[in-house]
Amino acid sequence: MGVDNDKKNDQQIDNHQLQDDDEIEVDEEHLPSAAAAVHEQIRQDGQKELERDGMALLWSAIAAGISMGASLMAKGIFQVHLEGVPGAFLLENLGYTFGFVIVIMARQQLFTENTVTAVLPVMHTPTAGNMGLLMRLWSLVLAGNLVGTALGALAFSWMPIFDEATRDAFHAISMKVMENPPSEMFANAVISGWIIATMVWMFPSAGAAKIVVIILMTWMVALGDLAHIVVGSVEILYLVFTGALPWQQFIWPFAIPTLLGNIVGGTFIFALISHAQIRNELGEKARAEAEARRRREQREKAQNSQS
Repeated sequence: MGVDNDKKNDQQIDNHQLQDDDEIEVDEEHLPSAAAAVHEQIRQDGQKELERDGMALLWSAIAAGISMGASLMAKGIFQVHLEGVPGAFLLENLGYTFGFVIVIMARQQLFTENTVTAVLPVMHTPTAGNMGLLMRLWSLVLAGNLVGTALGALAFSWMPIFDEATRDAFHAISMKVMENPPSEMFANAVISGWIIATMVWMFPSAGAAKIVVIILMTWMVALGDLAHIVVGSVEILYLVFTGALPWQQFIWPFAIPTLLGNIVGGTFIFALISHAQIRNELGEKARAEAEARRRREQREKAQNSQS
């Protein structure tokens, strides 16, 4: 019983801190640097995501998975209608950005975004309660994204929406993903995770240019033929539903290496480095605030004793 009470108390402490942080407004003038201000804003966004209702997270993630089908759809349509046009490769891959624009601007839950935002609160306060909240968030969002991508791929493969040329383009685009062996799939996904994490880190400074940042960064992922767990799931599941691939090949060589690569690139490399660059600054700020608080309390005690 004592252990259970301790766990409940830890969870309450974690949640109380999250609620307190929700009320904090990021003021760059009172932070050590502009990088610290960006870090603080993203951390607070991550804390809010960690606290969200589970069903709300799941439905938002399903919506994001369905929306990601727009990337395959736009890229396939562009490929068909731009055949023989100079620079068609560049324009065709611009279609890849459509799904990201929809998902991010609509504030839907995308797994590769949460590998950055939600992990910063855990780095800031590495408790068992916060780690549990992070695992809950990742599990719900990933599951929802995969369900959504499966629904999108199923619609593309079975519903009479597209002509034969567009379906052939979907097949060719998706088969190109499967040309990579697992090691290359993992390596590509690391770079993809890094680029998506960089994009998220740029949002606080982007302002009205946020949509431009989304297009440029995700276009880079497309031009490099880099692996992304959510967009790639639409493509590979399309092959599964049309009978071009057995479902086992979705798991391996695609999903597991790609998922691990996205997590490594977005979390264990980018988020760790980004957190490390401001850790000392935030530590110095916290020590300064603690010292100021101690002196203030001493003055108040002295005034109370005199009165």
